[in-house]
Amino acid sequence: MLDPQDTPVRETPKRRKGIYILPNLFTLAALFGGFYAVVMAMNMRYDLATIGVFCAMVLDSLDGRVARLTNTQSAFGEQMDSLADMVSFGAAPALIAYEWALKDLGRWGWIAAFVYCACAALRLARFNVNTGVVDKRFFQGLPSPAAAALVMGFVWLMNEGGIAGTDVEWIVFALTLYAGLTMVTNVPFYSFKDVHMKKSVPFVVIVLIALAIAVINIDPPSMLFMVFMAYGFSGYGVYLWLKLKGRRTSLISMSTDEPEERGLHED
Repeated sequence: MLDPQDTPVRETPKRRKGIYILPNLFTLAALFGGFYAVVMAMNMRYDLATIGVFCAMVLDSLDGRVARLTNTQSAFGEQMDSLADMVSFGAAPALIAYEWALKDLGRWGWIAAFVYCACAALRLARFNVNTGVVDKRFFQGLPSPAAAALVMGFVWLMNEGGIAGTDVEWIVFALTLYAGLTMVTNVPFYSFKDVHMKKSVPFVVIVLIALAIAVINIDPPSMLFMVFMAYGFSGYGVYLWLKLKGRRTSLISMSTDEPEERGLHED
């Protein structure tokens, strides 16, 4: 008779981790929006280039919500989202702004484009490191989709008005630098993450939303650019308000902690 202790224990085979398809489809679609924008800029179709970036913004706002609704969040999806954001809201806007207006400024033009691109990378890296310790109600610095909307909104507005990039090159230079550098500040920008769509609201809120949609449809490029501008400068208004109230103005100091790297470089 076999001793129970001598009975061989069958090991359960480890299941290989898969990749959730649904949220990553949205991320890939957002990445395609950024890639499409760059290709259109190379072909001097700046109207379609801006549309590509704006489509990427919409898709980027959906992938995280889809992942939460379907309970398909993953570390892979997080990293994929950051890489797609770098292309769509970092590299693409910088290249479009350079091709449309900054190219004729020589070294000043590519410096402005590079500063924007580098700041987008720094902002995304800092966000990934500090995501667990920053107040969820605010972004630490201007979020990269909003920075892209600010630059691309101006390109869209000027293009619709028939104004060439060379006529406003220094404005584009200043706007690109502002958007880039604001991404890496500690200025707080409202994140709207504490707005719950499932809660009931007064009837007047629905009326105001309908009015806002109607106003935007009067002249979409102008109205949307005004919205982008208002949000792009709102962080400094919040900063001054907190300063006047004697409250802490920085959400968190610059992190010096590095993320855990064990296992990240294994094949």
